[in-house]
Amino acid sequence: MGSSVITSLSQSFKQVPPTAVPAFLDCVLSSTGVSPSSLFESLIKELPFRVEDTNSGDKRFTPDDCNHIASLVAGLCHLLKSFGFGTEDNHNALQLFVWSVFVPLMKMVRAYDLDMLNKIVQSFFDVVIETSALVVLEVSLVPFLLRSVGVSMGMIQHEESDFIRWGELLLGGSLSTDNMDGNYIGSLSESFPIPLSCHLLNLILNAAFQSDQAAPKVENFAAGMLWDLCNTTERLLSQSVEHRSCAVSFLLPAIFKAFSSQSSLKISLQGNVYILSRNGFKKRIWECCKKLFSVGSIERRDAYSVLSLCLSSDSRTDGTESYVSEKDDVEFDFRSEQEFWEEIKKGLVFDESLVRKQSLHILKSVLSISEVSKASSEKKPEGNSVHRALSKKEMWAEKEAKSLGVGELYGSVESALTSQQQQWQAFVLLYEMLDEYGTHLVEAVWSNQIDLLIKSSFRYEETPDEETEIFNWLEVLWNRGFSHDNPLVRCTVMESFMGIEWRRYKTCTQSMSQTFVLGPFIEALNDSTHHKDFGLKGVYTSRTIEGAAQYVCAYTSCLNPRNRIGFLINLASLAKKQSFGRAGFMALAQCIVSTAYVVGGYGNKEMEHLSGTPLEPSSGHLSQDEMSHILDVLKFVAESSRQHFNHKYRTRVCQKVLETAASVVNPCEVPLGTLLQFVSAIPREFTDHNGSLRKTMLEWLKGCNRNTSNSLCTDGTRLLASLYEYLKEFVSDHVEGYDDEDLEAWESQTKRWARVFFLTINDEEHLADIIMFVQNSGVNLFQEKNHLERAPAKFLIFILSMLLELQNMQDEVSELNSSVKSKSCIGSVEENGKQQIVGSASVINEKFAAVLLSILKQLISFADSSCSIFWSHTTVENGVLSGSIIGKLGGPSQRRLSVPTTTAVLEAVTSVKIIGLISSHCGQVTSGVNELKLALAFFWKFVHHTLSSQNCNSEAEAEVCLAAFEALAAVLNAFVSLCSARAFNLLENDNTLLDMVDGEYWLQASVPAFLHNINHLLTAGLLARSRRAVLLSWKWLCVEYLLSVMHVLDVRRIPGDRTSFFSDDTVKSIFYDIVESLENAGEGSALPMLKSVRLALGILASGKSSLDGFTGVDTQTMWQLVKSCWILHISCKKRRVAPIAALLSSVLHSSLFSNKDMHVAEDGDGPLKWFVEKVLEEGQKSPRTIRLAALHLTGLWLMYPRTIKYYIKELKLLTLYGSVAFDEDFEAELSDNNDARTEVSLLAKNPDPELTEVFINTELYARVSVAGLFQKLADLATMAEPACQNKDYLDAIVAGKLFLLELLDAAVHDKDLAKELYKKYSAIHRRKIRAWQMICIMSRFVSNDIVGQVMDSVHICLYRNNLPAVRQYLETFAINIYLKFPPLVKEQLVPILQNYDTKAQQALSSYVFIAANVILHAEKTAQQTNLRELLPPIIPLLTSHHHSLRGFTQLLVHRVLFRLFPPVESTSSQTISLEKLSFENLKSYLDKNPDCSRLRSSMEGYLDAYDPTTSATPSGVFVNRVEESEFECVPTCLMDNVISFLNDVREDLRASMAKDIVTIKNEGFKIEEETNRRVITSTSDEERLPEPSSLDFQKKITLSKHEKQDASSTTSVLQNGETYKRLFEMEKEDELVSQLLRSRSMEVERLKSGRQSLILVASLVDRIPNLAGLARTCEIFKASGLVVGDASIIHDKQFQLISVTAEKWVPIVEVPVNSLKLFLEKKKREGFSILGLEQTANSVSLDKYQFPKKTVLVLGREKEGIPVDIIHILDACVEIPQLGVVRSLNVHVSGAIALWEYTRQQRIQ
Repeated sequence: MGSSVITSLSQSFKQVPPTAVPAFLDCVLSSTGVSPSSLFESLIKELPFRVEDTNSGDKRFTPDDCNHIASLVAGLCHLLKSFGFGTEDNHNALQLFVWSVFVPLMKMVRAYDLDMLNKIVQSFFDVVIETSALVVLEVSLVPFLLRSVGVSMGMIQHEESDFIRWGELLLGGSLSTDNMDGNYIGSLSESFPIPLSCHLLNLILNAAFQSDQAAPKVENFAAGMLWDLCNTTERLLSQSVEHRSCAVSFLLPAIFKAFSSQSSLKISLQGNVYILSRNGFKKRIWECCKKLFSVGSIERRDAYSVLSLCLSSDSRTDGTESYVSEKDDVEFDFRSEQEFWEEIKKGLVFDESLVRKQSLHILKSVLSISEVSKASSEKKPEGNSVHRALSKKEMWAEKEAKSLGVGELYGSVESALTSQQQQWQAFVLLYEMLDEYGTHLVEAVWSNQIDLLIKSSFRYEETPDEETEIFNWLEVLWNRGFSHDNPLVRCTVMESFMGIEWRRYKTCTQSMSQTFVLGPFIEALNDSTHHKDFGLKGVYTSRTIEGAAQYVCAYTSCLNPRNRIGFLINLASLAKKQSFGRAGFMALAQCIVSTAYVVGGYGNKEMEHLSGTPLEPSSGHLSQDEMSHILDVLKFVAESSRQHFNHKYRTRVCQKVLETAASVVNPCEVPLGTLLQFVSAIPREFTDHNGSLRKTMLEWLKGCNRNTSNSLCTDGTRLLASLYEYLKEFVSDHVEGYDDEDLEAWESQTKRWARVFFLTINDEEHLADIIMFVQNSGVNLFQEKNHLERAPAKFLIFILSMLLELQNMQDEVSELNSSVKSKSCIGSVEENGKQQIVGSASVINEKFAAVLLSILKQLISFADSSCSIFWSHTTVENGVLSGSIIGKLGGPSQRRLSVPTTTAVLEAVTSVKIIGLISSHCGQVTSGVNELKLALAFFWKFVHHTLSSQNCNSEAEAEVCLAAFEALAAVLNAFVSLCSARAFNLLENDNTLLDMVDGEYWLQASVPAFLHNINHLLTAGLLARSRRAVLLSWKWLCVEYLLSVMHVLDVRRIPGDRTSFFSDDTVKSIFYDIVESLENAGEGSALPMLKSVRLALGILASGKSSLDGFTGVDTQTMWQLVKSCWILHISCKKRRVAPIAALLSSVLHSSLFSNKDMHVAEDGDGPLKWFVEKVLEEGQKSPRTIRLAALHLTGLWLMYPRTIKYYIKELKLLTLYGSVAFDEDFEAELSDNNDARTEVSLLAKNPDPELTEVFINTELYARVSVAGLFQKLADLATMAEPACQNKDYLDAIVAGKLFLLELLDAAVHDKDLAKELYKKYSAIHRRKIRAWQMICIMSRFVSNDIVGQVMDSVHICLYRNNLPAVRQYLETFAINIYLKFPPLVKEQLVPILQNYDTKAQQALSSYVFIAANVILHAEKTAQQTNLRELLPPIIPLLTSHHHSLRGFTQLLVHRVLFRLFPPVESTSSQTISLEKLSFENLKSYLDKNPDCSRLRSSMEGYLDAYDPTTSATPSGVFVNRVEESEFECVPTCLMDNVISFLNDVREDLRASMAKDIVTIKNEGFKIEEETNRRVITSTSDEERLPEPSSLDFQKKITLSKHEKQDASSTTSVLQNGETYKRLFEMEKEDELVSQLLRSRSMEVERLKSGRQSLILVASLVDRIPNLAGLARTCEIFKASGLVVGDASIIHDKQFQLISVTAEKWVPIVEVPVNSLKLFLEKKKREGFSILGLEQTANSVSLDKYQFPKKTVLVLGREKEGIPVDIIHILDACVEIPQLGVVRSLNVHVSGAIALWEYTRQQRIQ
């Protein structure tokens, strides 16, 4: 045929569909006589695509092109079939088709759609199968596809090391290309899609094994291809995600399908015979899976997919006979591999849900559990089973279990799981609960089912067998439950775990792995949701922590001794590996100590509940390394507790740490350095003489707590010997050079040593060795001629640490001594013990003082020689510093000096410090006059040389001068101590100081020189910047000590006048220098600078008699001071207690506070007023700042009452202050930091310290301080007679009045305080309570001139709507005023009570309470008057229609009558006046009436809540200390109790009536509706009307039960004519009512016609806001009705406030919960579809569900959702798609979303 004809024929394929192509070609062949082969070759050349297109990814076929190609391919395939079967031409043509058509089209797969691909592939394989041409593919397509797969994996063709050589089993690896271009074939395979290659290989392999061709070539081809695909699959599984996906999706199914027909094959290759078996392939696949498991989550998913295919292939071949080769003796089974089960466990607890589902699927496949067996839900014969009474939760659990298809097998806790299959079914059920079921189902069923599963282990306790394997999987359930997304589920799982009696189920306990206990279990304990009661009222434990301790005890007791030790070490090491919250950290500490008890054989401490043989101690098996490791970890635990701040919390943690150490560690068997570090980690205050842990620490160190130790506790002696040897080795260690860091390390080491030493010694004998060592070593070391050869640095550091420890002990003893003296009863055991401690400490101090004085002379000589470096620069290097020195940053511990010079400088500084400490210590203990005079002479010489002019010409010399100032600070500190010493006083001992200075103004001359020298050194530019900062710190310390010396001299003034030492000009020069430097000072200098300011102001103000301050500091200077101090304060990043207290005490100095100019100025505020405003403004964010400010300011205001009038706004701020932050670190910092304690003690004294002390760490402290201030001012104002009242008292009264009027004005006009609509416990509620608490306390300041204004404000507030917690304070204040001003009772109170038209029932109740208490608590002279005036208007209120007012009045009238009306004598009633007789009968009725008695008995204790002497005092108002569960110190008031009681009574009545209504409605629902029959049982007008729909009316007019009489009763009534007449009139009224009902019905029908056919059922919803919101939503979207459980809810004020009248328009139907099922069944019969808004396993997404027109939508409970019995009625469940973390929406929001979706769909229709 011609080319034009062929082209035309090719184009004609565009018009022929593929199905018609065979007939079309047959016609062409028969009509033209052309052979199929020639036509085939011609059409191949006319293909509509080019070969070059295969390499282009941009090629896209149009739909016409796709149809053309599909038809053309169908034609070519038809021609191939026409060639004949098995002919040479057929094979050649097929190869031509493969390379020219099929492969290029496959490569261009992205150019057309999937449908076309399927057509091409189907056509091709039809040809191959029909023409028996599989052998053609083995030399063409199969090698090509294998090569493309290899290329995608980066393999090189013919690579010798590869197991795939392209077609090595297919005719020796030849690839027949039928004379095609080799480069073209190679280019095709390089970018051929690997998914398509695998898909085609799948089809070819299936075709090969399903072919009915019996030719050997076909069999060899199939076997060889299977071999290659097995190898290829193994390689693909180690490649990328795409490669693994292809292997899983295409190759593995084909391979397993091939093995299902033939389990093994023999393959010959180059004379060798190989066996390819399913068994061997599975082994290789398992090895691949094991590698994938260890990589990541994606690889794990692929591995599970592979295993699923393997298992599914096993299930298909179970019925076939499997051929096993000789090498494979046993059929390979995954279940025999322990690693397989471990990987399944890991998958079940994996984070990704998809991995968990895959793992569960595999587990169910292995166990042959498709679903939880529904066959087990069939009824079992009851037999003789005993049914016990089930609790409500157990009944719910049984119902849930049945609904889940597990029937009676899991429905009762009395049943047991008797087979392994049942146990696995229970396991799967529990696991699926956590991932598939709703929260409420898990809460209901979990505990019940887990009990059943664990109970079945009890039967295996004595005879364990393989069936107990299921209990190794329990940790999977716990692990998954502990990490569940929903906190409610986590709590349920944890509660069930803690509720198990682990001592009974040893099998279960032993089955838990350490990995689980140390991992998921401890992590779960760190979840705060399990510790809701943790920390409440200072109790730092919880039920979860206690349960965890019991479990860990039981678990540890099941381990062998060696494993117990390892478990303890691993458990304690978790503190270093994980981060814990407060509760989690405490739980870890408790678990550690519980484990230690078992390890140490102290199980009875934590395991008293465990029975059996005593535990074997394991502590004897601990090696030294293990004990050291445990102590190291415990040290970390103790140190970590510091970050949680709270003192009580840290005490408890450290207690657990000490108990652990005492249980398992022998202190004499661990390295002493490790022991010292551990002891130092325990805070010192816990082990001091008054510490709570001292006894535990001493018992452990001395060995008195160990079972193995004897009664003499000899371990203490061994420890002392070790300490002595440790010290000798430390001191004798020779060092040639050292720096500051070395000294710090040695100091830390010796401090730890000193602390343990003083803890261990018992009596004086233990001191002998140490004292002798100190004396001998000191003399020998200091007599060395060349001390640099053997520098006594370590000995000096040792002495330094001993002195610091002695000082700490002396401070403790001073506190103990003061506490002993303050006790009134001396002689108790506790006090005698404290006295013994004081006595022994005094002996120790005296002995050490004696030995230190004995070496003082040699030490002074040594120091004098060492200090020569400071003023003779002979040893200081000259010239430029070396590079190593210049490279130092120069921080506090890096001196920019050479090592020898640094060593010499440090030796001098250390020796001076030690002389100062020895002098201070000995001056307090003993009067060693001669030795101390030598020290004073050395000090004076040192001061003289240091303060004299020094010229520094280099950085090295400047560094030496800096060191000299460092030593000077120590000398000045020693001066301060000696000036106030007890045994040797510098000022009182023979005029020592005056003799030393010869009466010169030594401070006046020295201070300017000091300031000049140090300032010159700072500005000279010789020192590095960081070293200048260090010098500044020493400068301000020296200034502080200089001023302290001046202050002591000024206070003591012995002998003569202070001018013997310094003048005011000296102090002023220091003060001005500080003020100028404050603004640029660093954080480290803040505290000494502020102390210096306070000292300077105190010195300047001393001796001044004027209360207006002094002329030394003017207003301008004070402005500079306050602003600089404020800048310094806000620049400090951390708000420490000590700097804040120092800031307040220095700026707000008492000497300045009395000066008016400091508070107010002509143009505004004064400097102190500005500063106070700034402090209180910052205090809103910093609780500790405002507490300290309140403490100091209230003390100052008490000292100077006239200043209060300037701070009314600040007083109100303190009164209303309330912070949500809780400053736990405040108390801890006071106990840990000596500076903090000192600075707080220097603040102004609180007006009422006993009251405020308990509130120091609460938000009430500021308010209580202000209350104490005005209480004290009121006391001062009333102490003196008016004639002798001084100005301060008058100022106090004026201040009190001003503040009271300010508070009342705020209560009336402030936006928040005047608000009437607010929520309970809201911020407004709190502010109101705070204001009125303070107003109550201020009632003592009300006087005649302001009482009218005050009461006007009170009446306004009483008539407002306030909660009872607020009203009780209004009532208390009003009672106080009426008792203080009796005439006001008749003027104000009586008219109010006589106004019976008032509608303010709440206010009237308050006035009744006020009146009753005025009557009861008035003075006797006024009591009868008040009784006659107030009781008569109260009596009518006993009949009030308002139930709370009526009940309230009954209580108060009863109390008044019984208090003031004596019993009437038994005389004739005729002789008693009518008034008295009436009151007597009223009194008797109120006393004996059961309802009144019940109300009165429930109010016991509240009726006498008002006490005229204490109710308006700070102690009375704040009597209830605030804890976490309380609210603003507000006690429950009488009105609250009355309302609660009456509401409970009303609720009981409502419940009783509801039961009757439910019974009636249930009967109505059970009646079958007959639409064609109408039953008329009454002739009343209501029943003659057409029966309205239950959705039409919100209210119905029905006859009462008294009006429904039978015929006989009606006849008897009609016999009375008058009654008949009345009934006739009633009939007329009924006609009018009937007409009204008809008109209303017509109107309702009109409104209903426009409503949607959706009924929203909310009977399960309880909360009023949700119901009101749903009513509003239903009205907006015009729903047919809203179904609620109680229709009376529409009368609730809260409901009406939210619904905004929606209840008046939307039909509301009442259907109680008990009737809901019948209601839904009725609606279903009426044609409604019943839907539920709930998340279930089969729920449909809301956006994919098509709502029927007639729909009833059921909403679930707020927490539990829809119950199971209702779910079974539903036609479908819909759920709202969720994307966030929170798993549920509010029920109102959910209902609104669903209602809108229904509306949207109806609008579209």
